[in-house]
Amino acid sequence: MLIIKNQSADDLDTQLLTSNVALLQKYLKVRQHSEDLTAHLSGEDCNLQAADFTSPAKWHLAHTSWFFETFILIPSVQTYLPFNPRFQYLFNSYYQAVGEQYPRPKRHLLARPDLLEVKQYRQHVNRAMQDYLQQPESVNQYLVELGLQHEQQHQELLLMDLLYCFFQNPLFPAYYPSPAPLSEVSPAASAISFLPFAAGIYPMGSETPFHFDNESPVHDALLQPFALADRLVSNDEYLKFIQAGGYQNSEYWLSDGWAWRNSSQTCLPLYWVQQDEVMYQFSLHGLRPLNLNAPVRHISFYEAYAYAAWAGLRLPTEQEWEVAATSPQAQRMPDLMNCQWQWTQSPYQAYPGFTPSHGAIGEYNGKFMCNQMVLRGGCEFSPLGHARPHYRNFFYPHDQWPLTGIRLAKTL
Repeated sequence: MLIIKNQSADDLDTQLLTSNVALLQKYLKVRQHSEDLTAHLSGEDCNLQAADFTSPAKWHLAHTSWFFETFILIPSVQTYLPFNPRFQYLFNSYYQAVGEQYPRPKRHLLARPDLLEVKQYRQHVNRAMQDYLQQPESVNQYLVELGLQHEQQHQELLLMDLLYCFFQNPLFPAYYPSPAPLSEVSPAASAISFLPFAAGIYPMGSETPFHFDNESPVHDALLQPFALADRLVSNDEYLKFIQAGGYQNSEYWLSDGWAWRNSSQTCLPLYWVQQDEVMYQFSLHGLRPLNLNAPVRHISFYEAYAYAAWAGLRLPTEQEWEVAATSPQAQRMPDLMNCQWQWTQSPYQAYPGFTPSHGAIGEYNGKFMCNQMVLRGGCEFSPLGHARPHYRNFFYPHDQWPLTGIRLAKTL
C-alpha cells in the first residue's frame, strides 16, 4: 500500500485516489490489450496446445484473470463472489500454496469453458477490480501492479505459444491478418563493433517502487574489463556457422548442448524451413523468405554458446549486460531492448540477500532458480514499457520457442 507521511487525512485520501485512478487506467489498458491480441482468433485457434511447454491462448486469458481473483479479490473483498469456484483449480498454473492444478500438458482438453465463457469470466473480474480500485485506502498497489506485469508476461507468452502452434500446421497460417511487407530491401548489417567497459564495482538490481522480487536486493558486482557487441548476430552470420559445419563439430558445444543437439537432431534455428533450395522463416506473418540481414532468432542457449565459441568470442554475463544497458553507451546499441531476448552465460539464481515474498506470491520467481539461464532485453512481443534494464527473464538452455537472439561479448 502507498504510504505518505506528514499530510492531512484529506490530502492523503486525495493522493491515494489520484494514484488509484492512474492504476485503474493502466489496469483497463493492459486488460484490453489481452483482448485485442485474441480478437481476430477463432475458438479453435485459442484452444491450440502443440507441446507441453505451451498453453492455449484461452488459458492465458483465463489464468491472468485467476491471478487477480485469487491474490486480490478473494482475500481482500468480502462481498466478492467467484465467477466459478472450479476455475480456482482449472487455471492455477503452479501455485502449490493455493491448491491443486489441472495438469499443464492437458490444457488443450479444456473445451469447456469455451472462449465466450472465458471472456465473461474476464468481464466479471474486471468489474470487481474496478470497484476495488475506486476504494482509496484499501488498494494494495504493489499486488495490482504485479498482476498487470504478470498479464504482460502472458501477453508475450501467448504470442510465442501461438507461433509454435501455428508452425505445426503445414499451411503455415499467419497470425497477423495483414502480413508485413517483405524485407527484401533492408540494408545489410554493418560489421559488429565492440563497445568497451572498464573494470570496476557496479551496482546491480533494482528496488524501484515496482520490481520483481528476483531483481532485488541491490548489490555490488566486481567486473573485469569487457566489451559488448553493438548489435545482435544476423541470420547471414549464423548461416555461415551452419555452412562451416557448426552443428556437426562437438568442439564448440557444451557437453549437455552436444547431447541435446544429437538427441533432437537440431541442425537449424527453429522456424527455418528449406524449400526448393530456398531458406524461409516462419513468423507471425506466415512463411517468408529468410531476411539475411535481420537478427537470428529462436536460438537455444546451447546454440548461442556454440556460435559464440565458433566465432572465438563468448556470451555476456547478466552483470555485464546490465552495466551496458544502464550506461550512456546503451544508445549505441539500438537493438538492446525490445528486439529479442538475449542469452547470457549466467545461471538463474538468487541475488545475494534475496528473500522470497511470504505466501503463495513467493512462488512467483524463487522456486525456478535451478537449471535455467538468464536472458535480458525483452523482445518485439513484449508490451511497450514492460521490459527494463534490470528485468531478469529465464528459460531452460534447450528452449528455442521463446523469441531469443545472440549478443556477443569478449574479455579485454
